[in-house]
Amino acid sequence: MSTGVNLKELAAELKLSPSTVSRALNDSYEISEATKKKVVSMAEKLNYQPNPFARSLRENKSKTIAVVMPERMSNFFSKVIDGIEEVTHQHGYHLLIYSTHEDVEREKKILNLLMNGRADAIVMSVSSQTSDISHLARLHERGVPLIFFDRICESIPTTKFITNDYESSFEGTRHLIQQGCRKIAFLMLSKELSITRERYRGYLDALKAAGLSPTPSLQVTCAHEEEKNVEAIRNMLLSEDRPDGLVSSVEKLALATYHAVKKTDIKIPEDLKIISFFSNLSIAGLLTPPLTTITQPAFTIGEECAKLLIKKLTKPRQPDLPNQIISIPSSITIRSSTVVDY
Repeated sequence: MSTGVNLKELAAELKLSPSTVSRALNDSYEISEATKKKVVSMAEKLNYQPNPFARSLRENKSKTIAVVMPERMSNFFSKVIDGIEEVTHQHGYHLLIYSTHEDVEREKKILNLLMNGRADAIVMSVSSQTSDISHLARLHERGVPLIFFDRICESIPTTKFITNDYESSFEGTRHLIQQGCRKIAFLMLSKELSITRERYRGYLDALKAAGLSPTPSLQVTCAHEEEKNVEAIRNMLLSEDRPDGLVSSVEKLALATYHAVKKTDIKIPEDLKIISFFSNLSIAGLLTPPLTTITQPAFTIGEECAKLLIKKLTKPRQPDLPNQIISIPSSITIRSSTVVDY
């Protein structure tokens, strides 16, 4: 089996210069369509294999996109990575995955590293500790193509991909109210996060629309340690103001709630109805009882981030990424955690 020819050998066979062949293979506007077809046909016939390392050196590009996210274990972030890779792999780009572990100092160190040209572009979701955004502003000023997703930084003028957090939280809370809930808890990781602010606002507005007043003790800011969260939620469930409904702003807190409920005599959904932002549908259906979810389009968000970056990186004379927020809708899936005898 032939191992293929290199660029010089392909050019010699075509009786063209290597630079002409290279431009034709890269779909350059300087090369006629007839020549492009001739070059591509011969390249396929001779099993031409490009040298990605040589190309990277010539173009001063790493052919790498960095993905910076709070945690790797989250199913949401895993699906976003899958969506990004689905697109980038087709264009010869590789991913560098960095986890900040919700630590803003680690986030700063990672971005400082990436400013040195290790990646051609960055896709990012900020940590829950990120309030001072000076390190993000510096990165953007350096001209590194940067896209935010999910946990965005609204003041950086670039493209951000989100889901319709406010509307989804409003509808999720309203669903609990329609099931008879009157004391509804809200679990969150940090009010600093853009997604938390929007989901919290949707929750409060749904209560207000129904003529209900929020109970401060039922609005719980959780930690990043599972055991601490389980204990805090258990204490809330056993308090005098215990809730009859609960909105979890992230999936890890919904799972912590299930663990906390197991340490009490409370029954789901008879005593407590639960809805959560969630992306792992296979797990949601396996919980006892199955969890009603606000399903985030994580894979699609990843795909759309990657499509925009690939266009920026591979097409000549592309403008800066537009300062816009693109919302991809979530959907609510009703299961037994909110409906008795579902």
